[in-house]
Amino acid sequence: MTSRSPQYWLMKSEPFKYGWDDLVAEGEGTWDGVRNYQARNNLAAMQVGDQAFFYHSREGLEIVGICTISVAGIIDPTDETGKWAAVKVKPAEKFAHPVTLVAIKAEPRLADMQLIRQSRLSVSGVTPEEWQVICAMAKG
Repeated sequence: MTSRSPQYWLMKSEPFKYGWDDLVAEGEGTWDGVRNYQARNNLAAMQVGDQAFFYHSREGLEIVGICTISVAGIIDPTDETGKWAAVKVKPAEKFAHPVTLVAIKAEPRLADMQLIRQSRLSVSGVTPEEWQVICAMAKG
């Protein structure tokens, strides 16, 4: 069996429902409640060790930190039909300088990012190049 390189993701949450501080307080949270097929497919593709940007949507509109996928391939516990995916995540790093949507849109190297092209998608893929650019932006 061959191992694959960790993948990168972006996961959106409304901070008044479940924000970065909630994840930190829990220590490990379940990313559930996603009801979009493409986002579900992204959740189902995640593996333990993958990393994801934690993005505050609606309020803040910014990437506030990085979380790590700690449990993959679970059925969404909020779904009675059993067809929706979920994962568990743990906080890895809070950004000293959150990366705003305005800053992301202003960065030409991020023009093709799924966050920009498919703005309503709550769980999206991030390329290794996009990951590096955003991590550099978060350092200020």
